[in-house]
Amino acid sequence: MVEKHGDLHVVLGATGAIGTAVTAELNARGHKVRAVSRNAEGPQSLRADITTAEGAISACAGASVVYQCAQPPYAQWASDFAGLTDTVLTGVEAAGARLVMADNLYMYGPVEGPMTEDLPYAADFPKGRARGRVAQMILNAHKEGRVRATLGRASDYFGPGGVNTTLGATIFAAAAAGKTARWVGAMDQPHTVNYLPDIAAGLVTLGENPKADGRAWHLPVGPPLTGDEFLALVWKAAGGKPKSAGLGRGMQRLIGAFNPVVKELGETWYQRDRAWIVDDTAYRAAFGDGQVTPHEQAVAETLAWFERHA
Repeated sequence: MVEKHGDLHVVLGATGAIGTAVTAELNARGHKVRAVSRNAEGPQSLRADITTAEGAISACAGASVVYQCAQPPYAQWASDFAGLTDTVLTGVEAAGARLVMADNLYMYGPVEGPMTEDLPYAADFPKGRARGRVAQMILNAHKEGRVRATLGRASDYFGPGGVNTTLGATIFAAAAAGKTARWVGAMDQPHTVNYLPDIAAGLVTLGENPKADGRAWHLPVGPPLTGDEFLALVWKAAGGKPKSAGLGRGMQRLIGAFNPVVKELGETWYQRDRAWIVDDTAYRAAFGDGQVTPHEQAVAETLAWFERHA
């Protein structure tokens, strides 16, 4: 069974990069949408503080599907993510809605070989433990019958509107300005990268298909790229003389001494110094190949967005 187009789809964190993309995808598919955030604007929008039970219940009221794309500030995941998830579950349960969680890969910790959804939650660092706890809270709520829920997982993302990502301004805005584009991590290791519109398409497909419930899915994605390969595509789109560099662990530590955002990258450096590859076989077997934009096209569209917003 596929969700009917008359049903209300609610996007939490609708002004963030993933939330914005999910809202656009829902509209493109003809769904009725409510876009929720603290500073939401527009006819489909609702301002609400979903860190409170009252705010979450108001945000989710009348929904058939809720997309949880909101998150605390990166440095506060360990302290705040579980509490946010608890209030979101309260809102979803009150509405009798299905929940689709926009998830990542932190819970797995360091891995050998391509990642599948049956890996244990082995992360032993604060953000990874927090993401593992959040995923388990959602799956437990499903098992207990409180909500029907599914999780869609993606790797590092890039795309139009993707500014708070290692694949954002330091690569695309820099290239658009003719400056050095910097890849975070080893330049020669294959790394799965997700394109924002493809993430949104994958999440909405989960939202349309109740058979997705009760488990996590790795969203469909293109083949991994090395940093060298990704930056070559960026400069092919940008034109001009390529200027590329990698940000290695030593430089990350040095810059992190006075830049808290860069310092936070140290926790997940294992994702950046070795192969980091997602296996999306299960999703494709269940729902088809889905939307996977060719890397060259995705990079060109992202660069064009950064050029327009320079």
